[in-house]
Amino acid sequence: MKTYLSFFTSSVIGLLLFSCHKPIEQVSPPPDKVVAKTILDVSYGSDPLQNMDVYLPANRSTTATKVIVMIHGGSWESGDKTELTEFVDTLQRRQPDYAIFNINYRLSINGINVFPTQENDTKAALQFIIDNATNYIISKKIVLLGVSAGGQLALLQAYKYNLPVVPKAVVSFYGPTDLTAMYNDPGDALIPPALAEIIGKTPTQDPSIYTNSSPLNFVSSSSPPTIFFHGGMDPLVKASQAVSLQAKLQSAGVVNQYVFYPNESHGWLGPNLFDSFNKIQAFLSANVK
Repeated sequence: MKTYLSFFTSSVIGLLLFSCHKPIEQVSPPPDKVVAKTILDVSYGSDPLQNMDVYLPANRSTTATKVIVMIHGGSWESGDKTELTEFVDTLQRRQPDYAIFNINYRLSINGINVFPTQENDTKAALQFIIDNATNYIISKKIVLLGVSAGGQLALLQAYKYNLPVVPKAVVSFYGPTDLTAMYNDPGDALIPPALAEIIGKTPTQDPSIYTNSSPLNFVSSSSPPTIFFHGGMDPLVKASQAVSLQAKLQSAGVVNQYVFYPNESHGWLGPNLFDSFNKIQAFLSANVK
């Protein structure tokens, strides 16, 4: 028994000594997890209205994380990005792999910030997003989504410019497409004087600013896939604006989907809004890779 205990004790001591000299395995720490972030009122310019809210999903990457840039309405003279916060919530649930940038822009009020200020701000905001894509850990696959005046700005940026990036798709809710026609054939008698004040001139005084601010005039075969929505009872932007856009897109061979709700006005809620987002989700899935 004594011999057995001596052997056992020696074995344990030897094992301990051997263990003390065994190399220690280096275990690398797990990589930092990319968490979701919300950053409000990020400046992209020197004016207080040149700002955006940024919503970044978890586990994003510079190769896979696509981007939706949202542009509010308000006749280019009012409105705020907070009006689209509910859209942000909806898109986060439906498109959880997308980053969302909800932008403000300078408003045309009392002869200040007339056209093309809002167009320039949209382009500047997009440039800021592209320039900071690596910092935000997002790709440069951009979708533009605008409502009313924001729809015009989204369509104009998508069709008119190749820089800073050509969007993968554009979404417009009842956005004007031809400002000259909107002035000459208004849905409401108050629209022409309002347009002249917001833009700074009438079409007779400066036809070029109306031409250069109308998305319809920049549709080409290289324009991005477009889905657009309009209500048949819209008193501000006539449905003929959407019909003209559809004809131009079809003629140019651009992938497009025109969704018409005959009994809706300038904006809608309930089942048709739910249907709108169903269609947006399907359209982006099919066209943004």
